[in-house]
Amino acid sequence: MAVVTPTSQESEAQIRRWVDHGGLAVVALCAAWCDTCAQFRGTLDRLAQARPEIVFVWLDIEDDSAICGDIDVENFPTLAIYRGERLLHYGVSLPQEGTVSRLIDAFAHRTDNGASAAQAVLDLPQKLRPRTGGKLPSRAA
Repeated sequence: MAVVTPTSQESEAQIRRWVDHGGLAVVALCAAWCDTCAQFRGTLDRLAQARPEIVFVWLDIEDDSAICGDIDVENFPTLAIYRGERLLHYGVSLPQEGTVSRLIDAFAHRTDNGASAAQAVLDLPQKLRPRTGGKLPSRAA
């Protein structure tokens, strides 16, 4: 699978798979002007290709500001990892492939109750829903 953006052709099916079916998703919050993010995009693409069961979403905090809203990103790249609508992890990540790979794999097998974060981060799955062609039924966390 490829990393999707809110406007990519694959995004509707991928976001449905994530939110509707409680799948794992890795959301990278980045910025076009960030050199580290530009380098990280290739890493994220490789991780997505190696893990087709996980949905990878790329959000540019400026270009996708209608979705990102009030999310406070302190540094780049910042990753949000969800299982369905439940946030498991939110934080700055070193843009090193091995480190990010281990982080994703660790959360792929966790079943804890989730992480705490600002409400704007917790709301990302809902904000991406309208992009899937219609309002989807809400899932309980």
